[in-house]
Amino acid sequence: MQKKVLVTGGAGFVGSHLCERLVEKGYEVYSLDNYFTGSKKNHVNGVTYIEGETKEIEKLLDFTPDMIYHLGEYSRVEQSFDDIELVYRYNKIGTFAVLQFARKVGCKVLYAGSSTKFGDGGLGRDASPYAWTKATNTELVMNFERWYNVPYAITYFYNVYGPREIATGKYATLIALFTEKMKKGEPLTVVSPGTQKRNFTHINDIINALVKVGEEGYGDEFGIGSGEAYTILEVAEMFLDMSKEEAIKEGKLIMLPERKGNRMAADVMSEKTKALGWEPKMRLPDYIEQLRKNNWEHQ
Repeated sequence: MQKKVLVTGGAGFVGSHLCERLVEKGYEVYSLDNYFTGSKKNHVNGVTYIEGETKEIEKLLDFTPDMIYHLGEYSRVEQSFDDIELVYRYNKIGTFAVLQFARKVGCKVLYAGSSTKFGDGGLGRDASPYAWTKATNTELVMNFERWYNVPYAITYFYNVYGPREIATGKYATLIALFTEKMKKGEPLTVVSPGTQKRNFTHINDIINALVKVGEEGYGDEFGIGSGEAYTILEVAEMFLDMSKEEAIKEGKLIMLPERKGNRMAADVMSEKTKALGWEPKMRLPDYIEQLRKNNWEHQ
């Protein structure tokens, strides 16, 4: 019999790629998404789409999944200060409902944790409403295994980029935002000081690891991140193909004031994921070079 897999947030950036891969692997795939940042443009063939919030999971599902990939949460750092009620609803109430459902039906949960909890030597876990909900949710997931024997694996993404990223508006992510600005000939904006480092990881590498951990991994600390870290300014310089000083002088780069919750660094912890046979293969400089050739070099 085909295994049934539920992906919460299956119409989102990461979720849609995961759904696609799971269909290719022969699973019967379902998506539960409230379309807060997900989009019907991200729907893929072979997936059954259910619209609604995770807090209503028990009412919305009329089948028993063998596995839940729980990606469907609020996932922005700086914006979470303004959206704290949404953050609590989606990340605390929603995730509790998912765990209760998994407990009742007896299935494994892969929880997409956040690398923000490791930021700045562990201080990052309380730096924003988003980071706090994600860090405390990992504890809840682990406790559901201790209290109720709910099998789990917890993964941590590091700055995912690639096709289907959100490129515009309040919830845009960096690589897609820079790409959009370059296409339009607009200056790039970098939040000061610009020396904050990130381990940018291509969506293909993320999905390869997610499927592997879902099928074979149990427990915490499955980090999924590229070993190469770049500062935000270094990324801007790659896009512009010039130094910060030149870019500011030519009006192609604007430095913005510092913002709350902006961690400076996070160590990638991917040993457990690599032990399953996973390795990141894609490099950010190669991706940006390809974008340049395809999108704005000829402008």
